[in-house]
Amino acid sequence: MRSGTKRLSAFDLVIAAGGLVLVLLAGQNLGPALAALRGEGTWGTFTAQRVECVQHPGHEQCTWLGDFRAGGEARQGIAFYGADREAFTPGQTVRAFDTGRRGHVYGPGGSNEWIMVVLLLVAGLGLAARPLVRLRRRTAGDAGATGTEEVAGG
Repeated sequence: MRSGTKRLSAFDLVIAAGGLVLVLLAGQNLGPALAALRGEGTWGTFTAQRVECVQHPGHEQCTWLGDFRAGGEARQGIAFYGADREAFTPGQTVRAFDTGRRGHVYGPGGSNEWIMVVLLLVAGLGLAARPLVRLRRRTAGDAGATGTEEVAGG
């Protein structure tokens, strides 16, 4: 890039767009994640029906699916956040709360998923700001170089 030009490259724009996508994803989940941390939401009962597990090398990720009932309303096919394979037996009912996150409810202990949401938010803000910081540094560097040349030439 020539000295004195103050344009962002296509790469910078892609990085900024990716950062904004991360900010949007984190923003959508921040409210429910903080509510899960504090145990806030609509309380009811979760009745386990079946467990679904996915095997990864050296790791197994399981989710219990079942019905959530609260205030006379029943929702089917709801996942209980953070339950492993041995957490329930089919037909077992436990207290749970709904934070508004589609398809998930939480146990009385809440969750720590807010940590990942905040990390995504910070990463997204950093990526979105990166091109602006580079542009500002480039502009400051050009101004510094121009000032030096004038002093040396005079």
